[in-house]
Formats: sequence, structure tokens, C-alpha cells
Amino acid sequence: MKVLHLNTYRDNGGAGKAAGRLNHALQQEGVDSQLWVNFSFDKHNSGNTISGSFVRRGITAAGIILERIMAKLLLKPLKTPFSFPFWGTDISDHPAILNADLLHIHWINHGFLRPADLAKLKSLNKPIVWTFHDSNAFTGGCHVRYACNHFENECGNCPLLKRSAPDDWSHRIWKQKQKAYSRLEFEIIAPSVWMANSVKRSKLLGDRTIHQLPNSVNTNTFRPIDKTQAREALGISKDKFIMLSGFMPSRNDLHKGTSYLLEALEIISGEIPAGDIELIVFGNRDRENVPEFPVKTTFLGRIDNESDLAECYSAADVFLAPSLEDNLPYTVMESLACGTPVAGFKTGGIPDMVDHLYNGYLAEYKSSEDLAKGIYWLYRSKDRETINRNSRQTVMDRFSEPVIAAQHIRLYNSLLKNDVPA
Repeated sequence: MKVLHLNTYRDNGGAGKAAGRLNHALQQEGVDSQLWVNFSFDKHNSGNTISGSFVRRGITAAGIILERIMAKLLLKPLKTPFSFPFWGTDISDHPAILNADLLHIHWINHGFLRPADLAKLKSLNKPIVWTFHDSNAFTGGCHVRYACNHFENECGNCPLLKRSAPDDWSHRIWKQKQKAYSRLEFEIIAPSVWMANSVKRSKLLGDRTIHQLPNSVNTNTFRPIDKTQAREALGISKDKFIMLSGFMPSRNDLHKGTSYLLEALEIISGEIPAGDIELIVFGNRDRENVPEFPVKTTFLGRIDNESDLAECYSAADVFLAPSLEDNLPYTVMESLACGTPVAGFKTGGIPDMVDHLYNGYLAEYKSSEDLAKGIYWLYRSKDRETINRNSRQTVMDRFSEPVIAAQHIRLYNSLLKNDVPA
């Protein structure tokens, strides 16, 4: 069984991580699995890159930049990701594609595979599976939907476009996808129950076969480290209640829910002595636009090394996940794998990982007060060690590499057997 994974980038973003980790998990189980990407930011790690040559790399980079320019021209100034499939690559005759038994598609935007490029894969007569890491595959362009339900019809009148109309760009992109999908058979993988239910609601793909298979995490890398040791390494207090959170954009950011986190911390600051708590933030890229936090906050900056990231998770007493829409956020999974419970909203794929009052706290959606209750519950808990063990065990049982690899192998085998002539 030769499996080929396709993703736009290598190790970049949640989809890049997911594709790489699944590829590694399958290889550990003896599967001939390869990951090919369209573009690699690391010139020294350009193996298995479709745009690997100097010329192709330049053309692809230009396409990515042009798409961003088009987005600025056509979209309202809202921080909601949206892709215009104007540029792409025909990979139907690529040697790696031809050599594979089964194609596993992941995130393919930013000038990689347009709907028309996907349709050309039909000629290969190979089983195809597609993991939906966000909503773009079944919308007219947006990656994050929030409360918009236009994807349940044919999009159009898009609230993100400057020129919104029944036949706007979102409707035209939707029609491109409809035409391509009508020619191409593929099985859908939804990493979360929320994503599976979202696909079922869509007019584009609601009648397709959907498999709910989570992403995996390397539990040897993301593992509990002694808290005292981890805090010493980071130079933070051994005695305080440490809250950890990821990249903090501006207060007005919608996707990451920063404003709700700030409100929850404001509430907490009135209930817990200031000297007892501290917030640690990793991944912040633009310190000039970082909001002012109501509790003492330490910024660690961007952390690329996974072992260092595991140390951060292990040093904390709770990881805060105020995201308003996330498929199956890796920060939550990684934190739990390191034995650190999570407090977050009951949205997206977070409830697939966090069991309320068992390995964390599920707050009511957009309720800063309830998120604050979750933080306070963990602060006052007399049995944090049990909650920490529950966190780790959840990941070992549901999301470890052997568990997730086995689920995917079963799916691959079922599709390949169906493909074998009688």
C-alpha cells in the first residue's frame, strides 16, 4: 500500500502539522507513506516538494502573493481567511502521484490545487480521501464560517466581500467546486464531530461519505515533564497558578476569541490574589498590537521546537483555549498530552477532546463568565494530579499515533479492496 499525502505547506499551520504527523504515524506502522507539499519555506528541507526547482518555487511564491493582493482588493477588512482559487497546479502526471496507490489530500489552498486541478485527478482511477482541516472545501471561499449558513445553499451574498451579490465571487467559486466535485469521487475525513456535522449540512458535499477520524499527536514528544523542572527551565514561579495560552492577536480578533479571554481574566483578577496567578503566552508575533492583560503576563515569543513547547505545556496548571471556531485545535491536544487540563469554549472540536470536569472545563460558548468559572475551578481543585492524569490518558486512548494510524489504515484497506478487480 503506497499512500501519498498532499498539503500546500510543510509543518506550517494546523493542517501542515496534521499531515506530517499522520504520515509519520503511518510509517511507524510499516505503511509506505509519503508527504508531498507544494511549497516549503525551508530551502534546506525541500524534499518531496512539487515546486522544488528555483523557477517553480518563484512561480508558486508569486501566486501566493498575488492571491493575498486579490484578497485585499476584494474582501472587507475583516480577519476571516478566504481563498480565491485563481492559480493552481496540474499534478495529475506527476511521478509521485502516478506511483501512489491512494491519494490523501489535506489543505490545498494558496495556489496549489484549484477545483479544476482536483477534477483532473479523476483520470488516475485511484482512491482519494480528503481530510477537511477547515471549512473551505464546502464553502464559496471562507475557511471559517462563524454564524454564516450560506454554505447550506450555494453561497452568494457573502458578508466578507466588498461587492456582495447573489452572483458574487463566493457563488462563482461555489459553482467551480460543484462542477469539479461532480466529476471526482472521494471519501471525506472529518477530524471532529463538529466538522462532520458541518459537512452534512452543506449543499456541496452533504450527500458524500464522511468518516470521523481525528488527527494524531506524538505522545513521546508531547508528554508530561516535572512541573518544577519545567518552570525552572522557563524561569517562572514555582508557586503561582500558571495559565498558558497560545498566539494572542489584537483584542478585535474574532477567530481566537481574545476579547473573551481578556474579560475572563478581568473577572479572575477580582477573585484570585494578584500574587497567586500569572499568564504565560507563546507564539505572539506582533508585540506592538498585543492587548494589555489584567494579570501579570509573560511573553515567551514564537516556539518552533516541539520539545520546548511540551515544556511550556507541562509548566502550566491550565491551558486556556478561547477560540470561537476550531476544527480540532492542536494546542488543546498537545496540552492534554502533556498532562495539563484545558479550559475552553464548547465549540468546534474542543468537546471531542475535553471532557467537562474530567480533564478540563467546557465553558458555554462566548461566555467570559463561564470561562472564568473554569479557571477558578481548576485553581481551587484539591485533586489536580488526578485531573492531570486524566488529561494524559485521554490522548493516549483517543489520539496517540498508533490509535489514529490504525483507524486510517482500516479506511485505506477498505477503499483499496473495493478498487481491486474481481
